[in-house]
Amino acid sequence: MRADDRVEDLLRELAPQVLGALVRRHGQFDACEDAVQEALLAAAVQWPAEGVPDNPRSWLATVASRRLIDQWRGEHARREREIAVATREPADLSVVPAPGEERSPGRDDTLTLLFLCCHPALSAPSQVALTLRAVGGLSTAEIARAFLVPEATMAQRISRAKQRVKAAGARFVMPPEAEREDRLRAVLHVLYLVFNEGYTATSGPDLQRADLTGEAIRLARGLRRLLPDDGEVAGLLALMLLTDARRPARTRPDGTLVPLAEQDRALWDRAAIAEGTALITETLARAPLGPYQLQAAIAAVHAEAPRAGDTDWPQILALYRLLGRIAPNPVTTLNQAVAVGMVHGPRAGLDLLEPLAADDRMAGHHRLDAVRAHLLEMAGDPEAARAAYRSAARRTTSLPEQRYLEARAARLTGTATDRATGRQEPGEGTAAPLDS
Repeated sequence: MRADDRVEDLLRELAPQVLGALVRRHGQFDACEDAVQEALLAAAVQWPAEGVPDNPRSWLATVASRRLIDQWRGEHARREREIAVATREPADLSVVPAPGEERSPGRDDTLTLLFLCCHPALSAPSQVALTLRAVGGLSTAEIARAFLVPEATMAQRISRAKQRVKAAGARFVMPPEAEREDRLRAVLHVLYLVFNEGYTATSGPDLQRADLTGEAIRLARGLRRLLPDDGEVAGLLALMLLTDARRPARTRPDGTLVPLAEQDRALWDRAAIAEGTALITETLARAPLGPYQLQAAIAAVHAEAPRAGDTDWPQILALYRLLGRIAPNPVTTLNQAVAVGMVHGPRAGLDLLEPLAADDRMAGHHRLDAVRAHLLEMAGDPEAARAAYRSAARRTTSLPEQRYLEARAARLTGTATDRATGRQEPGEGTAAPLDS
């Protein structure tokens, strides 16, 4: 890994910790985030050339804190002098307690920051956007792509969210028990989105971003320690572990995508699978059923199959049907269509897809076309499958997914010609949908 990449990874890990420390000490969420961003920029320029400081978190906190102080004083010349001093001799301001505050050198305020970003004064989309920005470390452009809105629109939404948190007089403390449950659903959804962005990046040359999946799992573990009896917290952590266990097998050395049915399962992380399976098994036995638990149970069924052909599709279909009753949404229907196709045949799966074409939440999404193509190929209709693969390839902004879908379409070009002459390609009808 290049030195610049190591610095980038470290900054992404430290950014929410430093932001949390500053907000705890100084308040003023919006001003603190601006100060942290300036400190991160200074570190990105200085550290690759001069080396990472012995205490990088303290370095960032010092630079950001002095940026705040200088901003409040409004003296530009003094600000320049103090930042220069801070970058040469970082003090340990990140562990200096405010009056009446307990000294805690190893304190990580990321979880408190997470709940602050999910403040009830914010709408659900603003909660998600602010948390992805402040805690997940995603850029405004990445969040805009996830919400399918222009970057300028998302920048305004995040700015307004910070102002609303300030206007609400929110304190930087964990919410009391009575309020915590109200925020937990948004917190879980945010972590789910952060994980998904890391597991399958919405755009760019890489399929996966291990920094984001790792941070989502770290935060989910923290929530699990905080709320050990909550079934959905455990379910989300189990889902992340079982899904992330497949990561080593999802790409070839050249970065091309390997769908679930074609993955070398010997490469799967068996320790993560064992942990996730044990967690969801224990949780299902004692906690009220929820959507994250059901998704984790589906992932566990996939993980238990030694080969793709051994997958218990009837059990997966039953779980998806239950999930559709508890938390109906078009993505659940899309995945259920694959399971229906595996159990009852591809035409039955295609029938289930029909209503999604009129659903604004899914119509035009590349995964709808990809699943349709997969089922059409299974049904022996290579021409229609090829057109659907090409449509999916045009709509995705992920380069690895685009290359995979284009390859599927190209493979079917020969199949359609051979079908016209009465010949059949070896392996015809064995396409696999994108790994979910």
